[in-house]
Amino acid sequence: MRSFLCAAATMIMALGLGSAPAVAQDFVFPPAFHVQHVATNGTTLHVRIGGRGPAVLLLHGYGETGDMWAPLARELMRDHMVIVPDLRGMGLSARPATGYDKKTQGEDMAGMLDAIGVGRVDLVTHDIGNMVGYAFAAEHRDRIKRFVLMDAPLPGIGPWEEILKNPLLWHFRFGGPDMERLVAGRERIYLDRFWNEFSATPARFSEGSRQHYAALYAAPGAMHAGFAQFAAFDQDAIDNRAFLAAGKLEMLVLAIGGEKSFGQQMAAVMRFAATNVTGGIVPDAGHWLMEEQPAATIKLVRGFLDENG
Repeated sequence: MRSFLCAAATMIMALGLGSAPAVAQDFVFPPAFHVQHVATNGTTLHVRIGGRGPAVLLLHGYGETGDMWAPLARELMRDHMVIVPDLRGMGLSARPATGYDKKTQGEDMAGMLDAIGVGRVDLVTHDIGNMVGYAFAAEHRDRIKRFVLMDAPLPGIGPWEEILKNPLLWHFRFGGPDMERLVAGRERIYLDRFWNEFSATPARFSEGSRQHYAALYAAPGAMHAGFAQFAAFDQDAIDNRAFLAAGKLEMLVLAIGGEKSFGQQMAAVMRFAATNVTGGIVPDAGHWLMEEQPAATIKLVRGFLDENG
């Protein structure tokens, strides 16, 4: 474990993430937070933990890391224990060769929570985090009190096949050694495409944020692991259909869409997977809700957790 911590610290300094001016203030977690590197399910996750009270687990998506949640973490830590991992292969978590299907990553979460002594959680997720969160919730239904999902579909659930036909989602099938060679040294160009095309107003995804994430995704093996998240979607669809055959989720669910992205479709998708779904819309936002409209997004999440406590 000590060697892993040293390697992580070396990576932070090598990428210039320890004190770089490109790191926006919104990436700064309060001093009360600490970082643990938690061994779980054959990998090691970089996990930020802070606050006291009922536990809430925040899961990020592609093109970002757990850093995206800093503004929400600052708000929730007033009365929650907030747990913010980087997903397998992403950010400062380890990058194993396999295990990028979401069922495996759901077990990453279960093992991580066991390791830090946490039982039940509220779950807040975005993008690929939705998929990991759904797998975790479907296999550990008694551990999830409430579930907030933001602006991304679930493989194999509801109108998945129609969603796949959207030409904006060509990246779902983009991967492999040749694709990795194409983006090597051009990670920022590749990621700008996501941040620009999936934003209502691209300028709201700040230059500091872009530099920060591009540096992390340019780390050795990071793009390979990112492509593996998408390459696993076919298996994720198979697994999700099996989860659904065992019954819909019964915990309270809030499905949030950006007005200019998934919008109301987010709740429509989740009604295929859960019995008690409330929809929420973030006005004047695309996919990147925490960057484009952080205050409105936090208000929706906070309101849902407070009203259903």
